[in-house]
Amino acid sequence: MVKKKNFPLRMDPKLYDILQRWAKDEFRSVNSHVEFLLRDAAKKAGRLPKSEDKKIGED
Repeated sequence: MVKKKNFPLRMDPKLYDILQRWAKDEFRSVNSHVEFLLRDAAKKAGRLPKSEDKKIGED
């Protein structure tokens, strides 16, 4: 299992509420949904090599 990096994240409470509802709709925790969104954004921006894309999501 890959050890994940922990770090504090401060955000607007309204944004957190939106993310919480969105994550619930996708059957994810807020943490895993934020990670999913960031990974998707990195991939779309060309910042995530295809070989790394599979490795990052593995647990």
